[in-house]
Amino acid sequence: MKERTYLISAVASKYDIHPQTLRLYEREGLLIPTRSSGNTRVYTEENLEKLEFILNLSRDMGVNLAGIEIIFNMKEKMRIMQKEFSKFIEELKKEFSGKEVLFEEKKNAIVRLSSTNLTLFKNEEK
Repeated sequence: MKERTYLISAVASKYDIHPQTLRLYEREGLLIPTRSSGNTRVYTEENLEKLEFILNLSRDMGVNLAGIEIIFNMKEKMRIMQKEFSKFIEELKKEFSGKEVLFEEKKNAIVRLSSTNLTLFKNEEK
């Protein structure tokens, strides 16, 4: 099933913004529509979700375009970190598969002393 798309005039009308605003968002790299074979801007549902986020930040929260760009960059970095963390957790699960007791011992060996310092206590058997 083909994804529904919208032309710049329909998007501008739907969100009560000027088409130049959409072009500005494109120039700033905040909202990049695809292009038709005739080089017409074509907006997808994903583009509209992103536009709604932009408009929420700018209209409702007073965030300027530079701030919106920073927020988008932070969201992307968080997405990447979350993906890497999930991969790390899966590797740990594989590593400790069948070694649940050892995992619990190691997990309890790390004690948080403060927000910045971690101390490792070795379990020395006597």
